[in-house]
Amino acid sequence: MKKNFCFSLILLIITFVCSGLVLADTDPLPSWNDTSTKKYIVQFVQTVTNPGSDDYVEPEDRIATFDNDGNLWIEQPIYTQLAFAIDRIKAMSPDHPEWKDTEPYKSVLKGDYSKLDKKGLLEIISVTHSGMTTEDFELIASSWFKTSKHPKFKRSYSELIYQPMVELLEYLRANGFKTYIVSGGGIDFMRPVTEKLYGIPPEQVVGTSVVSKYELRDGKPVLVKMPEIFFIDDKEGKPIGIHQFIGKRPIFASGNSDGDYEMLLWTTSGPGKTFGLLLHHDDAKREYAYDRKSHIGKLDKALDAASKNKWVVVSMKNDWKTVFPFEN
Repeated sequence: MKKNFCFSLILLIITFVCSGLVLADTDPLPSWNDTSTKKYIVQFVQTVTNPGSDDYVEPEDRIATFDNDGNLWIEQPIYTQLAFAIDRIKAMSPDHPEWKDTEPYKSVLKGDYSKLDKKGLLEIISVTHSGMTTEDFELIASSWFKTSKHPKFKRSYSELIYQPMVELLEYLRANGFKTYIVSGGGIDFMRPVTEKLYGIPPEQVVGTSVVSKYELRDGKPVLVKMPEIFFIDDKEGKPIGIHQFIGKRPIFASGNSDGDYEMLLWTTSGPGKTFGLLLHHDDAKREYAYDRKSHIGKLDKALDAASKNKWVVVSMKNDWKTVFPFEN
């Protein structure tokens, strides 16, 4: 009996040790090529999570912020939220016959977006994102993600998330980081889907928001979305949003455009060891190639500042084995 017990115990120990070795050898970023970029990321995480390191960071201070458009999901040929707004205009048009003769609706209904200037864009966003309760908007947005189709990939926009970035989020969380989205996109548009897509709950999403009005409808309290901007979470708004809604300076920040410049600069100017990541869209074959002259996700100023500020520039073409989850 004693021999059997000892033999079983030895087997249990061997199994435990071997399992630990397997876990230790498992690649946490399998969709990333074994380039210097991947090594920099892993080295940073190992350094700040090692209690014996001079650069060790306590778990409660391991804050990581990620832009969304073009950084976690696709943003070409138009922003995902704009694609949603255009589809909403088309769905609402039967109740607005006057739109067929009124700009910017006339052009949108004809599929001509070349005349969409900033004023027209704001009008479309206002009409499609206000005048309803927050609950109603959530239902509409959630439903759209299930049925939407991207013009190039012919897949739902919810499928067009970047697999390597999803792995990076999971890797950071596995090492005690708290991950946040800090995006210029609408907060109410992102929140219904971010937990399912990225494992980031609604309360960890910071974004552009409109004014909400408290009302009683049939004796029930509701929040109604108003056609008025409350907060713009872009450029200098990003560090402000982080301060107001998160309350701690990140030690890791990831973006892909000049709209993320201030967030990366503020993060990497902080005390201790920090990490700035810039995703460069240079893969026209698997996704899109764009940077300095793009009307969407322009990457110019931030790209020039990357070397000076020691930000790691990720090449989608060279650093990623796959782009989207459905490629696996």
